[in-house]
Amino acid sequence: MATAGFTEIADRVWVARYDWFDVNVTLVGGTDGLLVVDTHASDRAARAVVDDVRRLGAGEVRAVVNTHEHFDHTFGNAAFRAAYGPVPIHAHEVAAERTVSAGERVQALYDEDDNLDDPHRDEVQDTEIVPADTTFSSAVALDLGDRLVELVHPGRGHTAGDLVVRVPDADVLLAGDLVEESMARRGVPGFGDDCYPMEWPLSLDIVLGLTTAASVVVPGHGAPVDRDFVEEQRNAIGVVAETIRDLATRGIPLADALDAAEWPYPREELAAAVRRGYEHLPRAQKRLPLV
Repeated sequence: MATAGFTEIADRVWVARYDWFDVNVTLVGGTDGLLVVDTHASDRAARAVVDDVRRLGAGEVRAVVNTHEHFDHTFGNAAFRAAYGPVPIHAHEVAAERTVSAGERVQALYDEDDNLDDPHRDEVQDTEIVPADTTFSSAVALDLGDRLVELVHPGRGHTAGDLVVRVPDADVLLAGDLVEESMARRGVPGFGDDCYPMEWPLSLDIVLGLTTAASVVVPGHGAPVDRDFVEEQRNAIGVVAETIRDLATRGIPLADALDAAEWPYPREELAAAVRRGYEHLPRAQKRLPLV
């Protein structure tokens, strides 16, 4: 895992992978300047990213994109504004709406848990939360001068406000946390308390439709992957969704669901997915549990 700066993975597309959360920050260059995709997990961490951008020497940052609202992708927004002025920050409308509340929840967790031994505690708590100010609902194209970059909301999955960034001329797709490769999480997607496991496979079908056999896909965390990796992860998430559906339609109580089936991922990573899946299924697809 590298923390030494940006590596070019395609024509004027650079990725920096940072140890904290094994998170990726990506730059897309055009004749009008740079687009930054995701900004890391604190103001302090983002200032180090800004230093890496300047060392690269590929141009000035003209805009920022947040792939979703989670703090490890948005807490550097203020640092980029401080470094480059009032650049627009783009996000899906739901992500922008939820960025402040999601960030405040994380800061509150750091406040409440005195036993949390995290060297980043103070920098997370001290970060000013700056949400995106330029939003869209379905898709939008950004003009970087000699290339267009597409922002697409493929549907709900990791969160309600996920977007992917497509760079068509370079055949690169930045997938945010709809796709995860990081071995820091054993390659398990982020099934958190705000995920949509029943819709996630369908959203990844849209993502796959935006790729080719030669595409480079940059996940939110971990190393760049290919289309086959995304397809395999989509199928595994699909197994999670269909297993949840099967358990609910057979009347298996939520409390027993995790232990009542085989899963493609470790059970301890799926508690939120199963709970959320049961919540999201329509009543017609659930049976009352047998007594």
